[in-house]
Amino acid sequence: MSRFGRVGVLMGGVSSEREISLRSGHAVLKALQHAGVDAVAVDLQRDWSRNIEQAGIHSAFNLLHGTLGEDGCVQGMLEVMGIPYTGSGVMASALCMNKLLSKQLLSSAGIKVPLDIAINENGPLRYPVFLKPVSEGSSIGLHLLESKAQWLELNIHGSESWMAEMPVNGVEIAVSVLDGRALPPVEVSPKSGVYDYTSKYTAGATEYFCPARLPAETVRYCMQRAEEAVAALHCKGAPRVDMIVDGGGEPLVLEINTLPGMTETSLLPKSAAAAGISFEDLCLRILATASLENGGLMGGGR
Repeated sequence: MSRFGRVGVLMGGVSSEREISLRSGHAVLKALQHAGVDAVAVDLQRDWSRNIEQAGIHSAFNLLHGTLGEDGCVQGMLEVMGIPYTGSGVMASALCMNKLLSKQLLSSAGIKVPLDIAINENGPLRYPVFLKPVSEGSSIGLHLLESKAQWLELNIHGSESWMAEMPVNGVEIAVSVLDGRALPPVEVSPKSGVYDYTSKYTAGATEYFCPARLPAETVRYCMQRAEEAVAALHCKGAPRVDMIVDGGGEPLVLEINTLPGMTETSLLPKSAAAAGISFEDLCLRILATASLENGGLMGGGR
């Protein structure tokens, strides 16, 4: 048995990001097995605790994106089962999944974030705005609205589930933080002008530059701020901090993704490669961070 024991690569889930999770999961599974790790796929769909129990795993490599997998739910279940897992713990996962709450905490820690625009039953109070769901990932539901007519076209019911932000002109970057240390930022340049779901997962729809095309001192500053943001919300593993760098070189944090994708177009592997870390080594390094936030009711591990 390797030092990791049997590793369950948790993938799939029931969120809108299921297909992305499966792509990430199979890529990591292949890399771990190639490295000699006793790794098995655990595709979670219905009875999650039963699926995990039957897999007989000692630790979990969590690649469940979105609802239930990234918001603290599966993390809590793994705590109860005593199975160490990768990624952030229950509290940090829940906080980062809620973009409004995480922005408030980041702001209170002295980290700049975009200005929120209030939404009432008639829509945002001003335009243009970026409209996004409060608790979704992979830029699902992201819209750039330039008028009330566009809001009405969306026919949204329940505006409390949505948030609006004033657009920031600048360079969009993603800074991955591996075990507390920032990797080289990736500059994201979508050809459509908006880094939405289609731009993220359609080959050729977005140009990526790593390291970002920014002055060296700005890059270092962004990496420092990313580390501070991750520490402020107590994130672990390999979270990714998405930012906009304004014309003055000041980064504004858009959000923290606690379980970034590990697909062929994902940003975390690009950052790691720029730092000289292969995909296989990246997977092993993330796996080495697996832990239990509260010790687990069953004493940790099987």
